[in-house]
Amino acid sequence: MSIRSYKRYGDKVKKRAEELRKGGKSYREIYEVFKIPKSTLSTWFGKKYPGVFDKKAQLNHLEKIRPLALKVLKKERERLDELLKKRVYQEIEEYPFNNIGFYKSILAILYWAEGGKYNNSPVNFANTDPKLAKLFITLLRKCYKVDEDKLRVRIHLHYYHNIKKSKKFWSSTLDVPISQFGKIYIKKRSKTKKFRKNFMGICFIRYHSNGMRKEIMELAY
Repeated sequence: MSIRSYKRYGDKVKKRAEELRKGGKSYREIYEVFKIPKSTLSTWFGKKYPGVFDKKAQLNHLEKIRPLALKVLKKERERLDELLKKRVYQEIEEYPFNNIGFYKSILAILYWAEGGKYNNSPVNFANTDPKLAKLFITLLRKCYKVDEDKLRVRIHLHYYHNIKKSKKFWSSTLDVPISQFGKIYIKKRSKTKKFRKNFMGICFIRYHSNGMRKEIMELAY
């Protein structure tokens, strides 16, 4: 069987197949290259390279190459992130920043998603994300003539929050004086529910103008 195989495939083919097997290639991978049956490959190399591709060898090989693979993946992610940032920045340069309608459209979409929509109610916006809350109030001030005295802020906190620090944080983020903050709601500790400890509570922004809310909603719809 072995002698016939040598004659059928030739020494050059067998030598090349042996190099691939020695390098860790599976019988299936070698078959894909030379169309040599697995049974023939096993006859040739089964005793000479018994541990080249066994499970233990695979695990050891994976353990060795894992750090390198992670490094390559990280580098590729960083490259793709840079390409994405570059593309986004190029696109942003074409935005109509001098058009107030552009800002009003963003404000309307934001309010449609997170704002209060009850009839005859003032402007109400609630969110846990400080950046989103800041974006909302910044757009509100840019798009409309806001009477700062009509702005009110209310925050809902969990039992572990420091009230004084939380007020100071939201006051600084929104540029609204603490004197315009309403009563703080504290959620009691639950024996079953787990609370996130990496956020600053829920922030409610209110501006007392039903007309402004109606206009924003008209733009949104």
